[in-house]
Amino acid sequence: MLLFVGLGNPGARYAGNRHNIGFMAVEAIAKRHGFAPWRRRFQGVATEGSLAGQKALLLLPGTFMNESGRAVAEAANFYKIGLNEIVVLHDELELPPGKVRIKTGGGNAGHNGLRSVSEHMGNDYKRMRIGIGHPGNKDLVHSYVLSDFAKAERPWVETLCDAIADNAGILARDQDSSFQNKIHLTMVAKGFDTNGNNAQPS
Repeated sequence: MLLFVGLGNPGARYAGNRHNIGFMAVEAIAKRHGFAPWRRRFQGVATEGSLAGQKALLLLPGTFMNESGRAVAEAANFYKIGLNEIVVLHDELELPPGKVRIKTGGGNAGHNGLRSVSEHMGNDYKRMRIGIGHPGNKDLVHSYVLSDFAKAERPWVETLCDAIADNAGILARDQDSSFQNKIHLTMVAKGFDTNGNNAQPS
């Protein structure tokens, strides 16, 4: 069974935060692929369905970002899911808005959600790094990630989450490069450049 985990903070207060784009993307996957209704499980909410013919569990930890690993470990242990079957979707400051990169293992770059998952599970799981851009000053990072996407940003966020959902089956088949390429081509076709801005002339 595959386990797709969205990282974010639970509750309406945080729902529109940049830090919650992992939640947004996983929710889009569930909707697009007709997953079962969300249920309270594994210290969060989870739903089961299939991606590219494979059983998949989608999980949104309810533990807050810095304790995400507890929920992931509980779900993985229950279903005996290996690290190679786990994909964690999270916000990435070091990528331009709207850009997506897939990697396995590596450092956590100060991301508290990834740090928690690695502490509980080890490091060799797959990460979907979803670019949200950087505020330009490290002192502004905390307030930046815990602020809602601006109204002008919402079109690319929605387009990106839809593209991730549409192509989730490719990722489920371990075709990481093809997945990244599909996302890029979709964003360009929809009029967004590599910085997440609307590239179409007004």
